[in-house]
Amino acid sequence: MDIYLTETGSGGRRFTFPSLPERIRVKNSTNYQSFDILSMGTIKIPKGMTPTTISWEGVFFGEAKKRESIVKTWVKPSECEKTLQNWQDKGTVLRLMVTGTNINIDVTISSFTCEEVGGFGNKEYKIEFIRYKYLKIYTTDELKIVKFVKKTNTRPAPAAPANKGTYTIKSGDNLWSIARKYYGGSGSNWKKIYDANKSVIESTANRYRGGRGSDCGHWIYPGTVLTIPN
Repeated sequence: MDIYLTETGSGGRRFTFPSLPERIRVKNSTNYQSFDILSMGTIKIPKGMTPTTISWEGVFFGEAKKRESIVKTWVKPSECEKTLQNWQDKGTVLRLMVTGTNINIDVTISSFTCEEVGGFGNKEYKIEFIRYKYLKIYTTDELKIVKFVKKTNTRPAPAAPANKGTYTIKSGDNLWSIARKYYGGSGSNWKKIYDANKSVIESTANRYRGGRGSDCGHWIYPGTVLTIPN
């Protein structure tokens, strides 16, 4: 069995965990809505699933332990910590694959802690992933409901304000993490960036993905220059 993390998108970086944990926990749960009914007591009705979480604890072995049989391919513990911490900070979407199991899904790192232990340079860590749900937003034209939308303002739109500048996409970026850089630490304005750059994002994605588009900004590629709107 091996555990891989790979950045989504063309040419994404891959990280292989140098040693395996004793156990991997996968949690799926259902949200329930409760109702109190006089004649029946409390009734709980399913109301959707919570995102899948995957977690484990492990050890990044120091150089003195790199020849232990449990170590598959030794990597400096500090490099392991740096890579995972960087992905967590950026909110990078990753493909998590555990060979020999059915775990092969897109995730983000929701929790990661790492500390030095013992006298061999080992680092013990705990990590948790949450399944990444792709957000698909449809226009009224796509949903064919334009005629039902009430027009409340017929005045011309005000002139667009000056932009914040431009940003060149780097490996590991996604629209959520780019939005966090420019909008006060929040990634919720990712759609604003997508709308302002839809033409270049879609044309680049079509070139790399054989005409299949970006899936509303999910597939973006290093070197693409984006305009960042206010």
